[in-house]
Amino acid sequence: MKARVHITLKTSVLDPQGKAISHALGALGFSGVDDVRQGKYIELEIDETDPEKAHQNVQSMCERLLANPVIEDYAIELDG
Repeated sequence: MKARVHITLKTSVLDPQGKAISHALGALGFSGVDDVRQGKYIELEIDETDPEKAHQNVQSMCERLLANPVIEDYAIELDG
């Protein structure tokens, strides 16, 4: 089963990389970009057929290693 994890900073946390990207886009002539938030994308191949167990395993991975739950949010997608 394939798991996709999208990790972003919580909206209450400043995102200096997002600000830098926003300014760079403006400097390149891309107008109308009001806010940029950057994050991480992780793909995992999981040896699990039960979607509930797979979700629980990936959630545990996020909470223990992949994301910092104090300052980051994450979303899990499963295919399989």
